[in-house]
Amino acid sequence: MPVMSFLSRGVLALALSAVAMSASAQTVPVVAEPFEPVSGQAGKDVVWVPTPQSTVDSMLELTKVTASDVLVDLGSGNGITVITAAKKGATAMGVEFNPDMVALARRLASEAGVSDKATFVQGDLFEADLSKATVITLFLLPDINEQLKPKLLDLKPGTRIASNSFDMGDWEPDARATSSPCTSWCTALAWIVPARVAGTWQLGSQTLTLTQQYQVVSGTLGTAAVTAGKMNGADITFTVGDRTYTGRVDGGVMTGQGWTAKKTS
Repeated sequence: MPVMSFLSRGVLALALSAVAMSASAQTVPVVAEPFEPVSGQAGKDVVWVPTPQSTVDSMLELTKVTASDVLVDLGSGNGITVITAAKKGATAMGVEFNPDMVALARRLASEAGVSDKATFVQGDLFEADLSKATVITLFLLPDINEQLKPKLLDLKPGTRIASNSFDMGDWEPDARATSSPCTSWCTALAWIVPARVAGTWQLGSQTLTLTQQYQVVSGTLGTAAVTAGKMNGADITFTVGDRTYTGRVDGGVMTGQGWTAKKTS
């Protein structure tokens, strides 16, 4: 074999090898950076703004979350409320439309060691199943709270609701707190879903007629005015004259110490 031919083939082989190595180096996949949310980023119903940990703590304190609760967070974002509730032992679920936020929340729950208690689903908050919830948390705009309000009021009496900063229109909160340390979004509001008692009841030989505006109750017992009427979930208290009635509502029956009322219409 001619020496020049041998050398040419060697040079060609080296060149091809270098090209292959260069191409291989160029096709090495680039590892994507982990998703990081940005305050103010657009969402389906609201922009995302993080809730301060101190406000989350206040919301869970107002609703008295314990290990026996089932909490649903509507618009769960980075999962901070769900994860904090899970650390208290509650079974907690977040509903979030953005799949990147869902993945982030799952990762953070895993890092916090609460994946067994904290779950996240990708979905529309208006379509979420709330039937098993004992606590609902949210950080949504007032108009969205208004849209959700009928669904929330249909929940089991005694279900607790907490909101970061925004109210429920004419449904006054049962409690509120200002979190600290905190520089923005520092107000926690809480409500308890009241039993529905408006209508006519028979209390002993007298007719008890009640009107109701959320947790506030008024009316008459016979011809006497009902004053200071208040619902606390299924618990009711009201005053007629110098007597205060305290009892519990179970469907069409109210029962208290020394008195019972049955709904007639």
